[in-house]
Formats: sequence, C-alpha cells, structure tokens
Amino acid sequence: MNVGLTYDLRRDYMAMGFDEEEVAEFDNPGTVDGLEQALQDLGYQTERIGHLRGLVGRLAAGDRWDMVFNIAEGLGGFGRESQIPALLEAYGIPYTFSDPLTLAVTLHKGMAKHIVRDLGIPTPDFAVVDSEADLDSVRLPFPLFAKPVAEGSGKGISTASRIDNYQALTDTCRSLLARHRQPVLVETFLPGREFTVGVTGQGKTAQVIGVMEIILLDTAEPGAYSYYNKEHSKDDQGGWVVTCNLVDDDQAREAGRVALAAWTGLGCRDAGRVDLRADDQGRPNFIEVNPLAGLNPDHSDLPILCRLVGRSYLSLIAGIMDSALTRAGVRTQYR
Repeated sequence: MNVGLTYDLRRDYMAMGFDEEEVAEFDNPGTVDGLEQALQDLGYQTERIGHLRGLVGRLAAGDRWDMVFNIAEGLGGFGRESQIPALLEAYGIPYTFSDPLTLAVTLHKGMAKHIVRDLGIPTPDFAVVDSEADLDSVRLPFPLFAKPVAEGSGKGISTASRIDNYQALTDTCRSLLARHRQPVLVETFLPGREFTVGVTGQGKTAQVIGVMEIILLDTAEPGAYSYYNKEHSKDDQGGWVVTCNLVDDDQAREAGRVALAAWTGLGCRDAGRVDLRADDQGRPNFIEVNPLAGLNPDHSDLPILCRLVGRSYLSLIAGIMDSALTRAGVRTQYR
C-alpha cells in the first residue's frame, strides 16, 4: 500500500519570510522522519508530498496514493486545515483524520463551543470579539481569558491573556486583533486543573487513551499553557517549565468523559486531543479540541501521553491507519 505524506515544515515557511510564532503550528523534519519510519515499519510504502502546493502539483501530474497521511495545518483563513482533505476528497483519495467540515468548525474555537454548548457539554461562557466595537457588548464577569479564535500551539496566549478589568480587556483584544488579524475569543476564566485528553477512533469506536494534567512550574510563564511554555520546554537556565502527569482520579475520569462526548459530538476521527480546564467547583470544562494533534515522537503531547500509558508510537500510528482504512472500506492487517 502506497501512503503519501502531507505536512507543513516550519523551515519552508520561514524561508518565505514568516516568523517563528507564525509557523509555530508547523512541523520540524524530525516529526516527518519519525512518522515515515513508523509507517515503513508497519509495512507501508511512503512518498513525501509536502504542503498544499506540492500536493496540487503532484495531482496535476497524475500522481495518486492508496491513502494520504495528512498532518498539514495549512495557511490562511478558517478553512486552512480543511484545504488538503477537501482536495483529496475531490480526487477520491482517502486520508487520515477528520473531514473538511470538522476541521473548519474546530479550528474556529467559537463555532466549536457553540456546538459543544448545544450538546449540553460544559464549556465556559464566551464572546467572540470581531473588532474593538464589539468590546462594549461583552457581558461576562471578570476574570476573563482571551486568545485568538483560530490558532493553536498557544499562539497569542501569554500572561496578558488573563484579564481582570475592562481596560485590560481592551488592551489585550486590541493587541490580539492587530497581531493575528482574526477575531478574539473571550471566555470566563477557569481557575482549576488543566487537562489534555488523548482520544482515538471515531463515533462509537472512539475511546480515551488517557488523561494528562498540565502543571506549570515556577519557571514557567504564569497563568496559562502559553505559546512560550509550549514552544520552550526549558527556560534559559535549562530547567523544565512544564510537567505533564498521567492522572486517573475522579476529576480526571470526568475530564475523559467530557472529552469523549466533545470528540464524538464534533465528528472528530482517528486520533487527537481535547483540552479541558476545571471550574471553581472542580468540574472539567471543554476548552478546545485538536483533531490534528502534533505527532513528533519525542515532544508532542499525544505521543507523550501514549508513552505514559505504555503505548508505543508505532502502535499509535498503526491505530490511526487502522481507523482511516476501515473508514475507507479497506481491510486492515494491523487490527
């Protein structure tokens, strides 16, 4: 079976003039190397395709694949993660992970929260600020938390994201609107524990891999799992700034149940992560879902969580392929 690999490399976009924060969601060569090696170890033939324009050129030249393993985040707009899956669907080529609709909805955190809230899944109250004029209509009690509505990897999140008064709300939203050129999601700040939940499969086959608690150490940027804390696993003195612990207490198990409900309700597929935070009553709330979770074998949260529960990276990739191939009607050999 011939499997194509679609991805976005940071270095390619930095060569085009993008800065480090703008390409934070993109991958480094080690991720692609590790993924390709795992697929080959599972018996698949692989071809590196690269980003969207590379795929367009290959399709125009007549190239086809039995399956595409897609980890490309895309560039530009709320539909950027949907671009490659939509193109592959037009050519009838099966691919891993969620479909264009789910990827577009979940990228826009406000839209995802509307659906989650309608499903009765707990999520903090929120408002979407499209422009400075919308600030007067925000009717949420302080403290609040603000971040770009459609970014990942902690982009746009810093100590300024936690907001205690109207002036800070104005300043932070004005800065985020200018910097990221997209609406700002403003939510009720939740003071409790922070979890990320790994999920595999889809629909009735979906299951929780495990629940990991994110704990900021004294050396971390305080207040949130921010861009700095995600991008810089160590501070300037070489000490860890974040620790991730596998947890299985009552609150963690409830986080798993909430995550699974959100995952299936939003139509996510194959594997990914759901981020949650507990409110002042200790109830885990949905924050966001990542249906294209990082797959660096050493540094990404989902592979780390798998290691903590005793599951190998090879098994994770095999499960993703199993799920995608079953959906495509292909009998799998690794189930």
